[in-house]
Amino acid sequence: MASGTKKKGKPNAVKAARASVVAKKGKPWGTIAAVVAVLLLAGGVFGYAYVKVSAAEKFLPADDNKDPSEKIAGVVRQTYSPGQHVDATQRVAYDQSPPFGGPHDGVWADCTGIVYPTAVRNENMVHTLEHGAIWIAYNPDTVTGPALDKLKSLVDNKPYMVMSPYPGLDRPISLQSWGHQLKLDSADDERIDQFIRSLRTNVYQHPEPGGRCDSNGTGFNPAAPPPFVAEQPGPDAIGMDGKPVTPAPPAAPTSSAPPTQ
Repeated sequence: MASGTKKKGKPNAVKAARASVVAKKGKPWGTIAAVVAVLLLAGGVFGYAYVKVSAAEKFLPADDNKDPSEKIAGVVRQTYSPGQHVDATQRVAYDQSPPFGGPHDGVWADCTGIVYPTAVRNENMVHTLEHGAIWIAYNPDTVTGPALDKLKSLVDNKPYMVMSPYPGLDRPISLQSWGHQLKLDSADDERIDQFIRSLRTNVYQHPEPGGRCDSNGTGFNPAAPPPFVAEQPGPDAIGMDGKPVTPAPPAAPTSSAPPTQ
């Protein structure tokens, strides 16, 4: 009987020992803290991404957001009449420098993501804006090195983007879209991306959105474009109204009276 009693007592002792070990372990606070930290980090990343996406979307054109550039500080807007063409020998007396609308050459500059190493004739560049392109102009005396490389990365091989130096530019950088301009001092300015998002191929802001940007068969040679002319246009220039700045003198009056003897 004594032997039987001892055998029955062993399982109870084992259970008690196990319960004591479990009680001593306590709760895994380290693991809980790690899980909470991961969840908080994931929530923060998601929240940051959501805010970034929401911020980017406000610069995308839509039926209820036809000109997102209105949210960008410093953008100059002006209304221009489209479709006024001049020939390759004429100059336009533009009202802005660089120009961002008005009469222009009948042939557009190639705007298929080209970074021109030299300044290009204004009249050809303005035509690209009519088709929905963004033209980044920069002062070659002040924008060099990493800043220049950053601007190039925004344009190179990207459709409806074009870039060129602009000698004498009054600010380091100037962005042009049809009827819109933004001048800046730094290539790191976030407004550059906002301007491009808002206005590149914006169907609500361009007279001919989706117009061609390639120059195949047009006679424009992107490897040797018509050069920029720094001098002010002469009296034979075309005004912003599409008419000659200096009107032709009136023809001499004719008389039907018979000549005197």
